[in-house]
Amino acid sequence: MASEQQDDSQRAALWIVGLVVAAVLLVLLGRIVFNQMHRGSAAPAAVAQVEEVELIDIPLNGDLVGTVFFATAEYSVPAEAAADLAKAIEVLLAAPGRKIVIAGFHDASGDPAKNVALAKARAVAARNALKDAGVESARVLLRKPESTLADGPAEQARRVEIRLID
Repeated sequence: MASEQQDDSQRAALWIVGLVVAAVLLVLLGRIVFNQMHRGSAAPAAVAQVEEVELIDIPLNGDLVGTVFFATAEYSVPAEAAADLAKAIEVLLAAPGRKIVIAGFHDASGDPAKNVALAKARAVAARNALKDAGVESARVLLRKPESTLADGPAEQARRVEIRLID
């Protein structure tokens, strides 16, 4: 009888230990899954890894030939930007002696350094999409990031403008 009570106590202790180990494993697995799911998002650390590029400081003028809008905290060129990029390529083909300038925009909220990095990453992504489509690198200039005022639509702060210049 005492042996049966001891066996029951040992079984109960093993169940408790097993449940604690299972709970710890579930928490660790959950953290791994969470980190994997959020690794692809445009976190500020990911933005900081964008290649170093030369940014020019010229007035924002020239003919607007395309505007690409981005999701919040994202810098990957969205699929719906294809028409604007195609228009920019068409304009460049029709004007062989001209260049385009790409300017990334951001709003005034949050960390200014992270916003500038995000706007720069968006401009670089648009430039790379044009280069991948066959546009010569020498015909694409990147302008320093531009801040928008907080009084416009939110999507206006998450854009790049593509302008044809002389």
